[in-house]
Amino acid sequence: MRRADSLDSHDRYGRDVLAGGGQKRPAPQMVPATGDVVAEDPLSGFCGAVVVCTATAVTLEDRFGARRNFPLTPGAFVVDGRPTTLVRPTQPQAAPRRSASGSTRVAGLRARTARAARIWVEGIHDAALVERVWGHDLRVEGVVVQPLDGLDNLPSAVAEFRPGPGRRVGVLADHLVPGSKETRIAQSVASPHVLVTGHPYIDIWQAVRPAAVGIAAWPEVPRGTDWKTGVCAALGVPDVATMWGRVNGAVASFRDLDTPLITAVESLIDFVTAE
Repeated sequence: MRRADSLDSHDRYGRDVLAGGGQKRPAPQMVPATGDVVAEDPLSGFCGAVVVCTATAVTLEDRFGARRNFPLTPGAFVVDGRPTTLVRPTQPQAAPRRSASGSTRVAGLRARTARAARIWVEGIHDAALVERVWGHDLRVEGVVVQPLDGLDNLPSAVAEFRPGPGRRVGVLADHLVPGSKETRIAQSVASPHVLVTGHPYIDIWQAVRPAAVGIAAWPEVPRGTDWKTGVCAALGVPDVATMWGRVNGAVASFRDLDTPLITAVESLIDFVTAE
């Protein structure tokens, strides 16, 4: 008896399928390109979830966060093992299942009453980026984020707040590296009810991946020059406000941030919400 796979192979190339008795390749299924669809491009082997779909192209994101664009060619994809034509959804897409931080989105969220605990950050740019990525999580937990207007104000702010059981403070600090001024300030307020953690970058802008901002790398700024001013000068941007709009607009989710910042913020949320 001949093996079925040998028979199929022989039939595929040696028989006229229009003559009857042969198996025709199934027509591609039509699938709306919504956020819960995982598709593969068989030519490149790239497989990922749909993140954006326009009238002519679709963007897929793989499990490592890499994204690639593909034209909406009929039958060009594979979904659930079947040849597939992805089509632009005709109905508004449902709200995403994941928040910008990657956590499970709570449908119909009503913000929890604010806890006594707080997360403090150095400035308004820090607060805006934390809110942009972790805002959903913070509302679920009832955590308020407040800018300190500089880490130099931390000791007096801690003294005024009087942390204790149920009144924890988490602090996100820039340039938290051994021997830095920021590290010395953090050590001065050490307490079981205060956690100071952060990232090694001079400014939180540096924690945004350069590719997201559309640059090859963050510029080297000479010592003694205000870092943000130096970045603008190196990139040919007219002022800090313009560059901040570019940085802030580049962040859509945690994937646009470097790991040290992600780890620091999530540690702070865990700390201030612990019972």
